[in-house]
Amino acid sequence: MKFPKTVRTYCPKCKKHTEHAVKQSKKRGRSQAHPKSQSQRRFERKLKGYGSFPRPNPKGEGKPTKKVDLRLTCKECGKSHTKKGFRIKKFELT
Repeated sequence: MKFPKTVRTYCPKCKKHTEHAVKQSKKRGRSQAHPKSQSQRRFERKLKGYGSFPRPNPKGEGKPTKKVDLRLTCKECGKSHTKKGFRIKKFELT
């Protein structure tokens, strides 16, 4: 899917529709546990046993695509906000 580099949309800071620059960023968040967290230490202790996985192994039943993370930066105030992600295999800013 081809998506424009600039788009005119609502800015929550200015409270009006303005031009926004679009940038794609990688998904970040709390998906990966900190290596020293209590839950991660417990998980590693569980893995030590007989070498088997403590839970049923995932069988590739995940989603076929990832959601696109778009950051919109207002050209008037400079504040950025995110647009609701959508699933797409190919994404390109034009």
